[in-house]
Amino acid sequence: MCGQPLEEVKTEKDLGIVFSSNMKVLTQCTEAYCRESRVLGLINRVIRYKNPTVLITLYKSLVRPHLEYR
Repeated sequence: MCGQPLEEVKTEKDLGIVFSSNMKVLTQCTEAYCRESRVLGLINRVIRYKNPTVLITLYKSLVRPHLEYR
């Protein structure tokens, strides 16, 4: 394009979805797992009173929707 060679990439992220050159979803799943694992770690560090009802509510509102969406 305009005299510049195009760079070949292995993955591309568009609208939050990761497309890989081999069309496998491993990269997408790994990225979602890492992101939600960080959210679970944050919940574990921040919430001092670990009532199961509170933890389930936080999981259902902060983690699960992102895993189901992707």
